[in-house]
Amino acid sequence: MSRIAARFAALKAAGRGALIPYLEAGDPDMATAGAILAGMPAAGADLIEIGLPFSDPMADGPTIQAAARRGLRGGATIDRTLEMVAGFRRTDADTPVVLMGYLNPIDSYGPARFCAAAAAAGVDGLIIVDLPPEEADLLEPHAAAHGIDIVRLVAPTTTPERLPLVLAGSSGFIYYVSITGVTGTRTASEAELALALPRLRAATDLPVAIGFGIRTPAQAAAAVRVADAAVVASALIETLAGSLDEGGHAGLDTVRLVLEQVRTIADGMRPGALPLDPAKGSPLETAL
Repeated sequence: MSRIAARFAALKAAGRGALIPYLEAGDPDMATAGAILAGMPAAGADLIEIGLPFSDPMADGPTIQAAARRGLRGGATIDRTLEMVAGFRRTDADTPVVLMGYLNPIDSYGPARFCAAAAAAGVDGLIIVDLPPEEADLLEPHAAAHGIDIVRLVAPTTTPERLPLVLAGSSGFIYYVSITGVTGTRTASEAELALALPRLRAATDLPVAIGFGIRTPAQAAAAVRVADAAVVASALIETLAGSLDEGGHAGLDTVRLVLEQVRTIADGMRPGALPLDPAKGSPLETAL
């Protein structure tokens, strides 16, 4: 059983959903990104999504676009990102790691070479935003040969006719893009999610993660009431960006602030968690 399948099975048995926090490789530098990655499991991350910086991240809003630019300036390359994952694996053999990126850098690197290197580093899954199912044979055979899951994206605009094609060859989990638009711009309501998820449940037995627009503990908790996981990205990147100095360098509190936010979201998602006061970011004792 893959690390991703094992983690979702364990969470299902425990009766709770997964938190999947995001970080951009190299943002604002490789050492800081590595320290955040190392601290995420203890802060409550169940799986971790790492962005491969790209100069034209078409699915991402301004927040993650800026993170990608910082990551590129911070020295992130495919090789250095995989070295960061390999370093993480030396102390954590269990937490699944999924790389999110775009096809151009992988195609330039060589899909077969990339999948072999990713597997050797300890990568469990790939989310390639701009790889349509019709062209998936460029990457999927190499990923499958190395036991790497291909996580497909499903959007509100994915038609019933196209859904089986999108799901064919998917493994690990399904990433449901909860809004039409780019990352970090809007949040789907729980009612919208409750209406959207049944068609996915009817079409696949894979776990479903909801992303794009989940920013708060309450929103993450709402997501896992209807799905299996919540992906939190832009909110964490904003916290990181706000901690940087005028030169764009990590501050003394950068790692701590990001990990504290991961912990707050994780705590707010747990069964029986108190509602959060949005003004204070703390449980509302009066809810009792």
